[in-house]
Amino acid sequence: MIRKKSLPYVMIAPSMIIFAVFMIYPIIYMVYLSFYKWNLLSAKEFIGIKNYISMFQNPEFFQVLSTTVKFMAGTVSGSIILALLLALYLKSNTKINRILQSIIFTPYIVSLVSIAFIFMWMMDGDLGLFNYILGLLHLPEVRWLEDPKVAIYSLVLVNIWKGAGYYTIIFISALQSIPTYLYEAAKLDKTSKIKTFFRITLPMISPTLFFVTLTGIISGLKVFETINIMTGGANSTNTLVYNIYEYGFFFYKIGYASALGVVLMVIIGVMTLLYFKVLSKKVYYR
Repeated sequence: MIRKKSLPYVMIAPSMIIFAVFMIYPIIYMVYLSFYKWNLLSAKEFIGIKNYISMFQNPEFFQVLSTTVKFMAGTVSGSIILALLLALYLKSNTKINRILQSIIFTPYIVSLVSIAFIFMWMMDGDLGLFNYILGLLHLPEVRWLEDPKVAIYSLVLVNIWKGAGYYTIIFISALQSIPTYLYEAAKLDKTSKIKTFFRITLPMISPTLFFVTLTGIISGLKVFETINIMTGGANSTNTLVYNIYEYGFFFYKIGYASALGVVLMVIIGVMTLLYFKVLSKKVYYR
């Protein structure tokens, strides 16, 4: 009897141990380090909450936080709107649509490093493809990655291009699971396509939309690779995760970097809880 009761815990023990070692312990150690001054060489010096005080007194922190939120909002809204439009167009299970779905999904499985280098060439201010096309159209050139007012939106464009295909496939799956009799009833009532979308389609895919938006918010707040490769945090593109990387591995302020990490973790946790609190009741589960 005891052996039967303990069997489930034994089965999940390896996963729980790996989770504890690579997730729980690093989080606890990060919180611990945030109360210390340490540069990896000298001994740790306990300074209490001074790292947090310095952070909130530093104007750079609020600028970086603003850039992070701007990047996340642009990426999530752009990806979801584009993916939903593509899914509505490609939801029919035809051969050509299946081919187009595969093509659209391809950027998601391509390495972000490769994508970043390709877009760096296309967005080059002097020899880039985008400015070449603008020149053919007799439009002014854009400093895609050099202009502080444009650079962050250029990075948003890259992430939308990479992630929209993934969200499209998820939305297509959700759209294809909607019972056809609902649309047949709407046709009999002579309901317009817009009303059908907002009264039938959108409520029926709301669980998928809820999941996609939540995961998009979390990944948008944790962006690093695009910033690191394409701009190195320059031209007003520095985000929280890249700021943590800078202070931890460039300036060797491990305590301050850990404090930034704790704040980022709290922000993600609070936003997730608020998202569940505000929108979870509006999700329609069949």
